[in-house]
Amino acid sequence: MATDVHRPVNPQATEASGAEEPRLTQAVRVQGLTRSFDGRAVIDDLQLDVRPGEFVALLGRSGCGKSTLLRILAGLDRDIEGTVLVPRRKAVAFQAPRLMPWKKVWRNVLLGLPGKPDRAIADRALEEVGLSHRTDAWPKTLSGGEAQRASLARALVREPDLLLLDEPFGALDALTRIKAQHLVGELWQRRGCAVLLVTHDVEEAVLLADRVLVMDEGVIAHEQEIDLARPRDITDPRFAEIRGQLLERLGVDTAAEAA
Repeated sequence: MATDVHRPVNPQATEASGAEEPRLTQAVRVQGLTRSFDGRAVIDDLQLDVRPGEFVALLGRSGCGKSTLLRILAGLDRDIEGTVLVPRRKAVAFQAPRLMPWKKVWRNVLLGLPGKPDRAIADRALEEVGLSHRTDAWPKTLSGGEAQRASLARALVREPDLLLLDEPFGALDALTRIKAQHLVGELWQRRGCAVLLVTHDVEEAVLLADRVLVMDEGVIAHEQEIDLARPRDITDPRFAEIRGQLLERLGVDTAAEAA
């Protein structure tokens, strides 16, 4: 039987169970998490902690449970066993921007906010992601990079303590992807929220994260602290070394890759 799910970290919040909320020093605490589909455990007794303000990247082969874990943390999948503690204020951005085509960009940014939020809230978020010149545009007129920035702005207006990113740069061309990576790094440093980034790109993980986790067969199989100064240089030999170690953990033959 599933235990209490999504008990908020925010001390002002209340638990669904009505029990006294524990004091937490983590932005995320996951204990004994299991998620099964048709009798097969995609996530199997997983443990995970993310510290407030920490940037964590999650790597793993397709089908290892990365996106399932992110959906659980986002509150989009509750058919689980185990305990998941997350902040009340959280936001998620997916690979597909998921903008409503019949709403202008600024209205998309405010989607889902309670009450009647002022347009100025959207304008400030769009300015923060460098999209103030497109606030009145229709989504179909945006480039891929612009649409992804609008999606990030929609996440930022929620003032999240936890930002969940599911392959947000996967559909972008190489140059736009680099720009988007730098933008997310800058936003994280400015905002100070915890970030969990699901990605297939090892270089991206090393570039952005404080800590990289490798998921395999439904558990966290490897953990790597990234003790490189920021801003990071992909030509740094230490950067290449860490990247190579992670690729090996993922089963990639780095010698063959170099050849």
